[in-house]
Amino acid sequence: MNLKDQFEQLCMPFTADRNLIGSLWTEIERKYAEKGRYYHNLTHLGNMFQELETVKGRIINFTAVSFSVFYHDIIYDATSKSNEEKSAETAEKRLAELGLNRNEIQLISTQIMATKSHQQSDDEDTNYLLDADLSILGKDFEVYSEYTKMIRKEYSIYPDFLYKPGRKKVLKHFLELESIFKTNHFKAKYEEQARRNIEAELQLL
Repeated sequence: MNLKDQFEQLCMPFTADRNLIGSLWTEIERKYAEKGRYYHNLTHLGNMFQELETVKGRIINFTAVSFSVFYHDIIYDATSKSNEEKSAETAEKRLAELGLNRNEIQLISTQIMATKSHQQSDDEDTNYLLDADLSILGKDFEVYSEYTKMIRKEYSIYPDFLYKPGRKKVLKHFLELESIFKTNHFKAKYEEQARRNIEAELQLL
C-alpha cells in the first residue's frame, strides 16, 4: 500500500470529510518534498513503516504510532533546533481538525517529541517508533554510506569545519548510549551493525 492510501485509511475512522483528508495528505506530501530534503523525505517514512510492519503485532496503539510517523519530521530545517517541537505542534493542530480525542493527540505529540533525544521511553510503542526512525543506522555499510551522503547534503549550508565536529558529536552520543536501539527486536536486528557503521564513519570524518 502506498503512503497516500495508508494515510487515508488511517484518517477514515475519524472523519467522513474526504476533502479534509485530502488536504492533510497534500500538506504532508508537500512538506516532505521540500527542496533540500535528501533524507528526511517520504522515502524515510516508507522505510519506517516497512520496519514497523514487522512488529505490528507487538505495538499496542498502531494508529497513534502511524500518525507519529507521518508527522514526526513534517517541519524540518537543518538550521533549526526546534524541528520536533514545531512538528508536534503541527500534528496537534491537524489531528484536532481530524477529530482525534485530546489524549490520543497528546500521546502522538509526546511520541514526536521523543524523536528529539532518542532516550528510552516507559512507553514501548514509543520505543518501536524510535527504533524504526534509527533503523538506517543498522543497514549494511553501503546503504549507511548513502544515508550519510544525504545527511551531508541536507546540511550543505555548513562548511566541513562546522559540519564535521557537529556530526562527530551526534555519532559519539549514539555510541555512548547503553543501547542505540530500545526494543529487543531492533537491538538484535541492528545494534551490532549500527555500532560498526558509526565507528567506520567516525574514522572517515
